[in-house]
Formats: sequence, C-alpha cells, structure tokens
Amino acid sequence: MVMTENERIPQVLVVDDEPNIRELVQVALKFHGCAVSTATGGMDAIRQAEALRPDLIVLDVVMPDLDGFEVCRRLRAMGNEVPVIFLTARDTSSDTVTGLALGGDDYVTKPFSVEALVARVRAVLRRAARSGASGDAQADTTLRVGDLELDESRWTVRRAGAPVELSPTEFRLLACLLRHRGRVLTRAQLLESVWGWDYAGQSQIVETYVSYLRRKLDPLGPPLIHTQRGVGYTLRADENHQAGQRAGAGAAAAGHSGGEAGQCDQTDLGQRAGESHRPTGPA
Repeated sequence: MVMTENERIPQVLVVDDEPNIRELVQVALKFHGCAVSTATGGMDAIRQAEALRPDLIVLDVVMPDLDGFEVCRRLRAMGNEVPVIFLTARDTSSDTVTGLALGGDDYVTKPFSVEALVARVRAVLRRAARSGASGDAQADTTLRVGDLELDESRWTVRRAGAPVELSPTEFRLLACLLRHRGRVLTRAQLLESVWGWDYAGQSQIVETYVSYLRRKLDPLGPPLIHTQRGVGYTLRADENHQAGQRAGAGAAAAGHSGGEAGQCDQTDLGQRAGESHRPTGPA
C-alpha cells in the first residue's frame, strides 16, 4: 500500500553514514510511494533539510561529523519543525527521552524491521497531515482552560498572560489534553494521539512529558494537569482553588467594609454620648 494521499507524494530525507542502511531505507520508502533524498552526515542533512523542506526526516543518531541529536537541535533552533524519526543502535531510555525532548517524533533502534520503520513513517506522515488540515480548516485555533491559552495556528502558549516556551512534543501533548479538557485520557490514548503509534513498554515517556509540562505551567498558577491513578491524566481548572480565591476575595472585601462600618458606628456612638452630657440650660 502506497502512502500517497490526494495524489501528493511525501518527501522524505534519509540520513545515515552507513551506505547499506541508507540504501535499504531509501528503496523501501520509494516502494511505498515516497520521494526519497539521502544525506551521508549531519551537516549535509541540515543543508538538504533547508533546501528541500522534506515532509519527514529519518535521522541516524551516531554519525562522525555531527550526531543526529545535534542536527535536530539546530533545525529546531532555525525554526524548522519537520517531523523526525531517529534511527540508532542505542537502546536506552535516556537516549529515547533525549531524542524526543529535542522535538523528535519517533525512535527506532537497530537492527530494525523495514516493515516496522515504514509503518512508523506512515503514522508520522498521517499525523502531520491531520495537524495541517485541522489548522487550515479552523479559523479560531485557540484552546483555553482557566488562564491557560494555546494557539495551534501560531504555535504559542500563554498562562496568566505570560508566554510559555514548549518543545514540539510538549506542545502536542498539551494540545491533546486541552482538546479533551475535563476527560481522563489513558496513557495509551495519549501515546497514540501525540506519538502516533503504540509506544509499547515505554509508557514512562508520557510521565516524563507530563512532568515537563508541570514544571513549566505550575509556577504560573494552580495545577491544571491532574493524575488519575492507574488510568492516566486529565486537564481541568481547579474549581475548588478558584472558589477559594473568590471566597477569600469576598471575605477580604467584607472585612474591609465591616471595618469601615465599625469605625462609623463607634464615631456615631461617641457623638451621641457627647451630646447626652451637654448642658441643657444656662450655667
């Protein structure tokens, strides 16, 4: 089955310093309907990514001139948000988290199944296409909960009026939680919606990114992302906190007005007491 949708051929850049892997991935993706360009190193990858503007990059991590993590970091710093699937022999959770934290969309370890890699490429391309289509179809792309605002078209987040800087993956996770505000989403649902495939055995990625979001959002106001133990997460404004704030403000206002009333009462009593001791006739 080819990957083309509406007659559009996806453009994929494959970056690997090993010729046999580079050619294997190129042939497989071409067979499934992609137009494929290749690069042999990190610097070459950056040049081609800027020149060709591919729809996706399959990016090796370990390369002699510039590793894949640094390539991704530089592309994001240049404002290039092209989806990236990391391809590497490293198979540790720390490397996985590093790659995804830099804005990567997926992580495939060597040796790998060509069919599995193609399936993941398809998933990332579909997700990117859906995201682009929804952005074009909606005039108002701002999602709001309490004092939190996320604009999907401008890729901006603000809380209590202050801008919040998020990585692409953090942004997608927050947008997913906002679109389903008030609902509890399981880890599997979040993995499918944000990463586009079943991140089997590595649900700690969700916990990691929820932690990242909390570190950036919680200092600006009451917690918005709540954990449903054994199930998943939900995003909602803490109504008890808001009610407490309103009650506190009301009590403060009442106390202020009550203090003024007490002063008035004491003054009136003093005036009346003074009047009762005034002489009523000539001395």
